[in-house]
Amino acid sequence: MRRKVVREQSGAEVYEYVPLGKYIVSAPGICRGRPTFKHTRVEVAGVLDWLAAGNSLEEMLADYKGRIPREAILEAARLAGNVSWPRRRR
Repeated sequence: MRRKVVREQSGAEVYEYVPLGKYIVSAPGICRGRPTFKHTRVEVAGVLDWLAAGNSLEEMLADYKGRIPREAILEAARLAGNVSWPRRRR
C-alpha cells in the first residue's frame, strides 16, 4: 500500500513527509526517510534503542524538553510491534 505524501509550510520551508502515525513520519529530505518524530530530526529507532537499553521514559522526556511529547514515544513503541523500522547503522 502506497502512502500519500503530505506537504506543509514550515516557516519558509516546505516540509514533505509520509505520515506513519500521528507523531511519526518518514520525510525523504530528513534522515534519508528513516522514521522520525514529526518536525524533528530525532529518529524513532534511536529512541526505541535508548528505551530498550533500560533508560526511563521520564528521563527521555526531560532530555528532549518538550520537543517530543509522551504520546509520540508511546505511539513509537506501539507501532514498533507492527512495523519493521529501518535500524540505524552503527
